[in-house]
Amino acid sequence: MTFKSSHTKTEKQFLVDAVTRGESWRIFRIMGEFVDAVDMLDDLGPAVSIFGSARVEPDDPIYQKAEELAALFAKNSFAVITGGGGGIMEAANKGAAEAGGKSVGLNIILPFEQKPNPYSNIKLEFKYFFIRKVMFVKYAYAYIIMPGGFGTLDELFEAVTLVQTNRIKPFPVILMGKHYWSGLIEWIRSRLLEEKRISPEDLDILQVIDEPEAVVKAVRKLVIL
Repeated sequence: MTFKSSHTKTEKQFLVDAVTRGESWRIFRIMGEFVDAVDMLDDLGPAVSIFGSARVEPDDPIYQKAEELAALFAKNSFAVITGGGGGIMEAANKGAAEAGGKSVGLNIILPFEQKPNPYSNIKLEFKYFFIRKVMFVKYAYAYIIMPGGFGTLDELFEAVTLVQTNRIKPFPVILMGKHYWSGLIEWIRSRLLEEKRISPEDLDILQVIDEPEAVVKAVRKLVIL
């Protein structure tokens, strides 16, 4: 069965603008979006959030690896949550759905690039990025970060910061793709750690794992289903 949120109309989202008459009603629209999302996902069960580029084609090995990874999670009783778009998000939703699992797409309404993929069997649409990001965290037992761009980096560092500051439970944050992420990890070590912008134990938040089976094993080790 496919579920759809009622929010489809785009609107201005500049929340830091000066408040104008009627602007306070936006608070109720924000509350409504939160309520709709929580109602739909509250009985989801154990889940993982998978992130990565929307600009990856189906013939790319990364796409195929994301599909394999999501299928393995579905077979191990995890729901799979993605941003609901194309590329790696599509691959993960496809893998989970075709393996008989819960395949969640949290689509953001954008004027370009983001279009919902057809493989999520639980669909929500969001006007507001920050509400969508709460849902990624609220229902995730792990974050899996595959190669991507600014949006992927945003989700990565949001999760790391929330774990670092004890705002959420210390769930696994796993980077897939040693070659892709090696430069970032080296920069974190040589700049942030060396210049004491982070603590040595903060590096333990991140794991780098390449193989789908090893990723699922690392998550299952920390989660009792």
